[in-house]
Amino acid sequence: MAPIHFGNAAHLAYTRRPPPEPPVLTDFQADSPPCIWVDADACPGPIKEILFRVAARTGVAVTLVANQWLSTPATAHVRALQVPGGPDVADDAIAARARRGDLVVTQDIPLAARVIAQGALAVNPRGELYTRESIGAQLSVRDFMDALRGAGVQTGGPPPFHARDKQAFAGQLDRWLAHRPKPDDGA
Repeated sequence: MAPIHFGNAAHLAYTRRPPPEPPVLTDFQADSPPCIWVDADACPGPIKEILFRVAARTGVAVTLVANQWLSTPATAHVRALQVPGGPDVADDAIAARARRGDLVVTQDIPLAARVIAQGALAVNPRGELYTRESIGAQLSVRDFMDALRGAGVQTGGPPPFHARDKQAFAGQLDRWLAHRPKPDDGA
């Protein structure tokens, strides 16, 4: 960290150290077929269950990333990656690993923007697909709401998770599965 100048508060300067590089998973290679990354700390249980069934049925690799221990089914296609606690550590781990064609399941709009810029697809657990065309507006709304909360305005939270959200997510997942390159496609 750069030295801190203890003078006039207007001249207080410091620099943030970039986050450490997350460890690389050696069993996911750059040429492997597209996989699913899950920002699992806030992912609803019913969505995880859908993803577990898809992994078992299709063989698609699903990796849940969280800063806590996660229980996962005993299958070769589902993995959990526990990262240290801290702001955006799980997001950084996902962004460092997501590749073109991968699917990232997240409610975190800044993470969605990062992985979309890398060529991955992002969807939230309610089935809303984040796109290059929509992510800028979604980031603006998120930042505006964050500013309101910072000013003490009660903005409320998201509505309760419903069966229709689960159905919308399953529909987006089915579309991704249908259009992803298969290992035997030569892609």
